[in-house]
Amino acid sequence: MRGSITKKGNNYYVYLWINGKKKWFSGAGDSKRKAEKILNEKLGEIGNGTYQEIKKIRFKDFASLWIASYVTSKVKPSTLRSYRDIINNHLTPVFGDFLLTDITTAVLQKYVAQRLEKVKPKTVINEIVVIKEMFKHAVRWGYLKVSPAQYVERPRVEKEEMDILTPDEIRLFLDQAIPKHRPFFLTAILTGMRRGELLGLQWGDIDWNHNQIHVRRSLWKGQFVTPKSKTSMRRIDLSPYLTMELKKHLMTSPLKELDNLVFCNSEGKSHDADTLIRRQFSPALKRAKIRQVRFHDLRHTNVALRIEQGQNIKYIQHQLGHASIQTTLDRYGHLIKEVNAEQAKKLDSILGFNTVESFGRKMVEMGNKKGLEESPKPLISLVAGRGFEPLTFG
Repeated sequence: MRGSITKKGNNYYVYLWINGKKKWFSGAGDSKRKAEKILNEKLGEIGNGTYQEIKKIRFKDFASLWIASYVTSKVKPSTLRSYRDIINNHLTPVFGDFLLTDITTAVLQKYVAQRLEKVKPKTVINEIVVIKEMFKHAVRWGYLKVSPAQYVERPRVEKEEMDILTPDEIRLFLDQAIPKHRPFFLTAILTGMRRGELLGLQWGDIDWNHNQIHVRRSLWKGQFVTPKSKTSMRRIDLSPYLTMELKKHLMTSPLKELDNLVFCNSEGKSHDADTLIRRQFSPALKRAKIRQVRFHDLRHTNVALRIEQGQNIKYIQHQLGHASIQTTLDRYGHLIKEVNAEQAKKLDSILGFNTVESFGRKMVEMGNKKGLEESPKPLISLVAGRGFEPLTFG
């Protein structure tokens, strides 16, 4: 085994004889010192047995290989379609003719910066996910030694703004919903189920004995798919009112096909989600004279109602189907009041304490001892500035 450095034009190149074949290595540019470093690195790799032949491939060809060999069999149809759209519409037009070995972290970071000028950070993050996954497999499959996407920085994303309906707004909205669609919206509000989970719900998923819904599937683009995650396959408790309304809905449902859908059109077939929102949800909001919120805000509304009722955050996590309680806290922690006066009062109530009366009696007793019973004066709260009104006796 032998190797050397040669100069062609203004650039330096390294070559090594490996297994009787001459291998060329670029990357030094016009720096002889870089060429010497590359030569020493390659000699060291060959000496310790870590040398790996890097296969050359263009980005567009690797993208096709990655989709066919990995993505198609590993992800849900919705994810597959998303990955394909990102690659075909955004990544390939920019990187298609690049060799994978020519794509650096700086090149990828520049792409991120340019995309942020056109689209929201969340959209860019979705594209970065695809990039990182692609280059991770390029390393595993021998097309790269290290992933240039490893240190690409993700843009910051502002927390999703939630628009939560008040109880009065909920009643107004439900009153304006077309009767046959009211059970669909009512179930969304009282369970917090996602849109696809609602549209994929079948009558066999409802346990009437235990008043529970079993979330087993989701409807996406007219196809039944597994829910968003393993924890999304869950049991949701039904309120007595919702149970009653779903039983009424069952009695008036159209003839079913094999899918036996709870929420379907007059022929028993699945709704188109976007059409349902456009033709039923938005007009009902307008008729109720309520601002246009997103359908997903009904899920946020459900959480707000649960928190207001004092439901345990762990219970809320399971009802929503979040993978971890941290997800629930990150999204909805701001809705939990730092000081819940009503919950605190229950501590006194359970022990039979009447704080206001006890406090008043104690102050009168103190006044009597000091001879103030003849001329009672306002008693300013001992915790001034905390929201208490002056107390007077007499």
